[in-house]
Amino acid sequence: MIKAYFNDKAGTWDEVVAEKDTARLRGLASRFSLSPGSTVLDAGTGTGILVPFLLETIGDTGILVALDFAEEMLKVARRKGFGNNIQYVNADVSSLPICTGTVDTVVCYSSFPHFQDKLRALNELHRVLKEGGRLFICHTSSRAVINDIHRQIPLLKEDTLPDTVEMKVLLSAAGFARISLDDSAHSYFVSAAKP
Repeated sequence: MIKAYFNDKAGTWDEVVAEKDTARLRGLASRFSLSPGSTVLDAGTGTGILVPFLLETIGDTGILVALDFAEEMLKVARRKGFGNNIQYVNADVSSLPICTGTVDTVVCYSSFPHFQDKLRALNELHRVLKEGGRLFICHTSSRAVINDIHRQIPLLKEDTLPDTVEMKVLLSAAGFARISLDDSAHSYFVSAAKP
């Protein structure tokens, strides 16, 4: 049902829902401290809102894996013609078709609330990361704002961001370390690392 919801919204997502402030998106992407040549997994890429800002930092030698479970979202992203060093993958984050220990950085931008089995998803993200690899879970709104929006949509009312304690417990249970969480009026930003 949730997959069908996102497939149905794909055609109008950029105009109706997506963040349009490119300065905010670029600023968010700069917080990842990506290196040229990195392999990055954009888990829940949707229509690729963050993709151009990720590609700016990893450059032509980097690889970006744009993953989403909603094939219509990926079709919209693909039509944007981002470049040759991007791979589009239609899969669920709880069962990633990606080799173990091959990704430098995972970014979950505006997607984590929609992961139906959050611990299983985090275990998979941990698996595909290289040792020392980093995970970022982020939004350009606060946790309270995100959760309030989702609770007003019947199909998404359970798709919320966990509170700080629960988020840290989930990340620790999946094997992540060096966990930090910043929930401000204008953004939500979690970082963690695979030891």
